Amino acid sequence: MYTLDPLSLATALIRCPSVTPKDAGALDVLQTSLEELGFVCTRYPFEEVDNLYARLGTEAPNLCYAGHTDVVPVGNASEWRHNPFGGDISEGKLWGRGAADMKGGIAAFVAAVAQQLETGWKPAGSISFLITGDEEGPALNGTTKVLDAITQAGEVIDHCLVGEPTNPNILGEMVKIGRRGSLNGVITVNGTQGHVAYPDLAGNPVPVLLKILTAFSVKALDGGNDNFQPSNLEITSIDVNNPTHNIIPKSASAKFNIRFNTEHTGESLLAWIREEIASVQDGFDGTIEADLAVPGSPFLTTPCRFTDTISAAIKDVTGKTPQLSTSGGTSDARFITHFAPVVEFGLIGKTIHQVDEHAEVEDIKNLCEIYKVFLVRYFDT
Repeated sequence: MYTLDPLSLATALIRCPSVTPKDAGALDVLQTSLEELGFVCTRYPFEEVDNLYARLGTEAPNLCYAGHTDVVPVGNASEWRHNPFGGDISEGKLWGRGAADMKGGIAAFVAAVAQQLETGWKPAGSISFLITGDEEGPALNGTTKVLDAITQAGEVIDHCLVGEPTNPNILGEMVKIGRRGSLNGVITVNGTQGHVAYPDLAGNPVPVLLKILTAFSVKALDGGNDNFQPSNLEITSIDVNNPTHNIIPKSASAKFNIRFNTEHTGESLLAWIREEIASVQDGFDGTIEADLAVPGSPFLTTPCRFTDTISAAIKDVTGKTPQLSTSGGTSDARFITHFAPVVEFGLIGKTIHQVDEHAEVEDIKNLCEIYKVFLVRYFDT
């Protein structure tokens, strides 16, 4: 079908409008291609999300390639130069939602496996794919549940390569060996509504909320460490919904996010937030509610033979020695790290989630070559 040519497979995947949680046939395209290569495929649907685990071989080590076929919405389709689900190739680029994040990367790895097998090469172990349809969404019914399910079925992953777009500008410049954690919070302060001329008869929640946010803003969480940039807290929304000037509102709320490194745990940050809230609660005749969640903890894959192998493959093809980085947002690698050493390497991320998302045709072809060299190096050593 499309197995030997990464561009044909990437185009077929892009033409499936798989906006989270819809699959729209993307996993069918992928499963058909993998079964042509001899992979045993199993689908893992959880609620409205479909997922795929495929394995070639039964012996250890099991090298897993992980990724996602779901994509974010296109926004205003009329602003796109090309059909966002057309998979057009023009000006040396593959255009469409998912071209870079990350259908192009998945296609490159499938083609790399296919082209290696075509030569008569056989891996001294197993190759597997763990592909979810829930990475761009809540990430509740995707990778984390598939990992639990395949582990219960006796599967063991020895190493995992996640094909997220890791390069800022040039293919081969960056490998991700870790990510910061993420904490989301909503603080709601409830007071008593009243007339601004009679503040003694009301309880204004706004100054209380501002005290909390000021405490958050002035706090230097840390200075970073050898592997991670400093943690940062960003206030993303403040809402009062007050239509007039002469009413003291009943409630005020704010949203914030913390991206944190290994100097903290989710639990330690939650404890700090609650302490700040408690210090403001004293003397305030109202309530303060905190809706807090930690969707991801920081992780680090310490440089090792596995990271050396992917770095060497990149250098073989591009001539570049990639930076080992922990920058950027979260990915499903935060779940996989509890099961196996994991690194991330894929295409360039400059246009992901944007109008006119695209990937250079040459980059997709070179990524396929990098993956081929990586496969040989991994199993030969």
